Amino acid sequence: MQSKLNRFYSGATALGATLLLVTAVQAQPAATPLGQLESSGDVGVTPKQGSTTYDAASGEYHITGGGANIWAAEDAFQFAWKRMPGDFNMTADVRFVGAGAVAHRKAVLMIRQDLTAGSAYADVALHGDGLTSLQYRPTTGAATQEARSTVNAPVRIRIERRGNRFTIAAGNPNAELTRSDPVTVALTDPVYVGLGVCSHDANILETAIFSNVHLEQVQRQPAYRSKVTVYDFKKKAAEVIYQMDGVMEAPNWSRDGKFLLVNTGGNLYRLPLGVSDPKLEKIELGPGGYRCNNDHDLSKDGSLLAFSASSTASRQSQVYLAKSDGSDVKLMTPASPSYFHGWSPDAKWLAFVGQRSGKYELYRVAATGGAEEHLTSKGAYDDGPEYSPNGQWVYFNSNRSGGWDIWRIPADGGGPGDAKAEQVTNDDGEDWFPHFSPDGKWMLVFSFPKGTAGHNDRMNGVVLRVMPAPGRKLKPAKFTKLMEFFGGQGTINVNSWSPDSKRFAFVQYEPIAPPAQ
Repeated sequence: MQSKLNRFYSGATALGATLLLVTAVQAQPAATPLGQLESSGDVGVTPKQGSTTYDAASGEYHITGGGANIWAAEDAFQFAWKRMPGDFNMTADVRFVGAGAVAHRKAVLMIRQDLTAGSAYADVALHGDGLTSLQYRPTTGAATQEARSTVNAPVRIRIERRGNRFTIAAGNPNAELTRSDPVTVALTDPVYVGLGVCSHDANILETAIFSNVHLEQVQRQPAYRSKVTVYDFKKKAAEVIYQMDGVMEAPNWSRDGKFLLVNTGGNLYRLPLGVSDPKLEKIELGPGGYRCNNDHDLSKDGSLLAFSASSTASRQSQVYLAKSDGSDVKLMTPASPSYFHGWSPDAKWLAFVGQRSGKYELYRVAATGGAEEHLTSKGAYDDGPEYSPNGQWVYFNSNRSGGWDIWRIPADGGGPGDAKAEQVTNDDGEDWFPHFSPDGKWMLVFSFPKGTAGHNDRMNGVVLRVMPAPGRKLKPAKFTKLMEFFGGQGTINVNSWSPDSKRFAFVQYEPIAPPAQ
C-alpha cells in the first residue's frame, strides 16, 4: 500500500551569446509585473508581434501570439516565462478567445532549455479543436514528437518535471486529471517554464486566457535502481533477472509461471520469465485514467486480475477487478482509500485494507460484487491481509501489540472486539506482509529493522524471513533468515511465490544519483 528560484538570466558575458538571446526573444521590460512569471516575448519568427498581460485582481494571463507553429525543428510563438531549476509542476485552466481561424492554434504550458527557436522542450499543448498532447523536442534542432492524451478539450492542463522525465495531465477542475505516459528530454538547469500561444498562421494573432495558474516547486525524491530478484528456495540463492532506473514494485508470479506482474509509473506490466532480454509488456486497462499502485494479483486460475488504483473518478485508491488481460474493469470498493491484498483460494472473495473513520482495518468483498464486509475492528492499523492456502484464515500485519507483528483471524472475521484474533509473531523485527507458498508449507515475512514506524520508506537492513506455515494451534514462530538488503515500500507487498512453491520474486532497490539536469 501506498501511501511523495533563480531570476531571469540577465545577460551573457560573451557577445555571441548576447546576440543569440536578442534575436531569439524580444523581451518586455523587466519591470512589467507578470505575477508568478518574470518576462515575456516572441520566440522564433513572428511577423505579427504578440503580447502578454497579467491581471493581478483575477490572476489571469491574457496571451496573444502569432507564429506558424510549435512543431518540427523550430518554434514561433508568444511566451511568458520564468527561469527555475529542479522539479516542479505547472497547472492552469485554459480557454481560447473567439472561434479562431485555424483548428490547430495552440495554448501551451512549456518547459524549454532556452529561448532559441530550435530549443529542446516539452509542453502540454491544448489545440483549438480540443486535441491535447505532450509535445517534445528531445534535442536542439530535432523534429518535434508527440504523445496524445486520451482527453479532448479539457479545461485544466498540467505539466510535471521530474529530472529529465516529463508528464502531462488533463481534465476538469474538481476532478482527478488523466495522466499520460512520461517522456524523456535532457534539459540542464535552470530551464524556462511558462505559458505560450501560437496562432498556427504567421499572418494572424490568437489569444488564450490562462487562469488558476499554479507553478510549484517539488522536492526531488531519492532516485532508485530497481532490481527484480528471484530467490530459489532450494538453492538458497538469489538472482537479479531484470533491472531498471526508477521504481518498479511488487511482483506477482503468473499462474502458468511464464511472467511476473509488476507495476511502475502507475501502470501494470508483464515481465516475461525465461528469456535472455525480457521486455515489459503493458497491460491496457482501458479508459478511466487508472494509476495503479503496488497492490495487485491474479486469481488462482489466472483468469481474473485484482488491482488497486486511483483514477479520474477518485484521487484515492480503490479496488478494481478485471479480466487477466486488463479488459472489463469493474469497481469493487466505492469507499476509499482501499487497497487490495489477497484472493481467497476459491476466488470468491477479495481481502483488502481500507481506511474508514481514521483507522486502517481489514475488509472483504465478494468477487461478484456487493457491500464490503468488516473483518477487524480493534487494531489502530491493520494491513496486508492474505488468505491461508486452505482458506480458513486471514493473516495480516498489525501494530495492535505495540510493534508490527503478524496476526490471524478466521476467514469470516475476528468477531466482536476481534476476540478471535491470534498473534502469530512476536520478536524484534517489524513484520509486514505474510505470504504463503501455494503448497501451504511456508510463510514468508518481510521485516523492517526494530523501531521502524511504517513501511513507506526504503532503507538498509530489511530482511526476508521464512517459517513453517502455522497450524491450527499456534506455536512460537521459528524463522530462518534468507536475505538482508536495501528495500522497503514495493519490495514484496503482495504474494510473489512461484506456482511450484520453489521460488519467490521481490525487488531490491539501489539508491542512485538523481537524473542529470
